[in-house]
Amino acid sequence: MASKPDLARGIYLLWGHHPAPGRSGLTVTAIVAAGVELADADGLDAVSMRKVAERLGVGAMSLYGHVPGKDELTALMVDAVLGELYDDVGAAAGAGDWRAAMKFVAARNWELYERHPWLLDIRSTRPDLGPNLSRKYETELRALDGIGLPDVEMDAALTLVLGHVTSTARARRAGARAQADSGMTDAEWWGVVAPILDQVMTDGDLSVSARVGGAVGAEFNATQDPAHALGFGLDTILDGIQARLTTKPG
Repeated sequence: MASKPDLARGIYLLWGHHPAPGRSGLTVTAIVAAGVELADADGLDAVSMRKVAERLGVGAMSLYGHVPGKDELTALMVDAVLGELYDDVGAAAGAGDWRAAMKFVAARNWELYERHPWLLDIRSTRPDLGPNLSRKYETELRALDGIGLPDVEMDAALTLVLGHVTSTARARRAGARAQADSGMTDAEWWGVVAPILDQVMTDGDLSVSARVGGAVGAEFNATQDPAHALGFGLDTILDGIQARLTTKPG
């Protein structure tokens, strides 16, 4: 468990209070960039202080004068890639009405997970409040500001949208991994499975699931389509938010 001084040091690092470059020219920025490159290529588990040092051509111990350990490095990596989301804090609010703005937010986060799928392995319930995460929160809240939701509900609505994007992105990644592990595309897999299911699923009690599952398979050549799930779920969430707005008094 991190101590209070460790937490404080981590926050200062996130907000740019970095040690001076070493004699080798090593900087926090370079360490973070190397960590992101490793994670993009091989996943978050592939990132270690030793591997980052090897990538930079320095000794592992030289990193610790700049970044205390992997936890702090991971927090820095996350905040660094969050900086890719928006050009300015008004970007989402400028995308159209609030529904269009929230769809813009969802799309940007969906694309970020595609570029950096290791973000899906970050599951801390206490966010590392760096500058880019803070700007992300500000930017995304502005898409909902002034539409009639109380502040607490603005936060809850944004959390709901982002949670949907995250869970659907995880499903997309799981599908990609299944395809890689099996050596078959979803269409190839469904082509094998569907005719067999037609033969074995003869129980009349399964009539609804057989019909619906067959319709999904025929539509997507798979048991699911993450992009469709993203769009359908997002529309449903936004319809729910709209319903709350229209039923609020005055």
